[in-house]
Amino acid sequence: MHAAWYEKNGEAREVLIVGDLPTPEAGPGEVRVKIHSSGVNPSDVKSRRNRPINDPRIVPHSDAGGVIDQVGPGVSKDRLGERVWLWNAQYQRPFGTAAQYVALPEAQAVALPDHVDFDGAACMGIPGLTAYEAVRRCGDIAGKNVLVIGAASAVGHYAAQMATLKGARVIGTVSSEAKAAHARAAGVKETINYKTEAVAQRVKELTGGRGADAIIDMDFSTTTDLVRDGALAPHGTVACFGSNRVEPPLIPFRLCLTTSLSLQFFLVYDLTPAERQAALKGLSELLATGKLKHAIGARFALSDIVAAHEAVEQGKVLGNVVIDLVS
Repeated sequence: MHAAWYEKNGEAREVLIVGDLPTPEAGPGEVRVKIHSSGVNPSDVKSRRNRPINDPRIVPHSDAGGVIDQVGPGVSKDRLGERVWLWNAQYQRPFGTAAQYVALPEAQAVALPDHVDFDGAACMGIPGLTAYEAVRRCGDIAGKNVLVIGAASAVGHYAAQMATLKGARVIGTVSSEAKAAHARAAGVKETINYKTEAVAQRVKELTGGRGADAIIDMDFSTTTDLVRDGALAPHGTVACFGSNRVEPPLIPFRLCLTTSLSLQFFLVYDLTPAERQAALKGLSELLATGKLKHAIGARFALSDIVAAHEAVEQGKVLGNVVIDLVS
């Protein structure tokens, strides 16, 4: 099969290799999926650059959309031909979705509604599940204000939609007018350009001085400052899944204590079984309704995977980046 892989950490154009590898076989409890679209996420490029390699080669990417073409022992043959979306394909495994085929546990191949295309499917594993879990951790947000940090990002785009569907008024931070328009298309009611506006002050102006009831946070290193400056209302929640700086930010403990704030941290790769099942069920229901909008910002051939990784690293693409495995 045609695939891309790397054998050492480094820059995309220095370490990514495109060639042929043996086609995998589905083992016990596994399905083999013929990949149509492979999603490229920031975590994929960070892993390529920095995550220690414990195998001879790594086929990157965790997300994809495709069709089950082989089932292993213990898996119902009824799944043959099923359209699916994949999650955690390359988490703690060397073989991800930047290939024509991948074999993985059948639970990691989720049925895909007929009206959702494979590009949309390739956005579900990390962006979709992260957004769903972040919104869930905000609690009952109907009629409340939710601040989405990076509302034009892949996760932010879905989080804004999901929070809006739950009845929230969504405020989003962006860095340009183009990103503001992208965020508004996803349901964001008010946008704040964090490069030109004082975010916490603007949030308070938009909420009558109270602050947002919840913050969906992709960068805890800066959100702690927003909390300290009053962007989060008393009894509010921060649902956090990332930080741009690895050194620990100073958490305003006294403020968190005296206003009963909640800090919710999670890693989408490592949800508990109960959380995972609830998220898969909830996201599948949202897909079935057809209410989620999928924004594909750029599509590349597998032979152009270097350009795909660099596009994600540069952060200039509005929407998700996918690799087309069937053209």
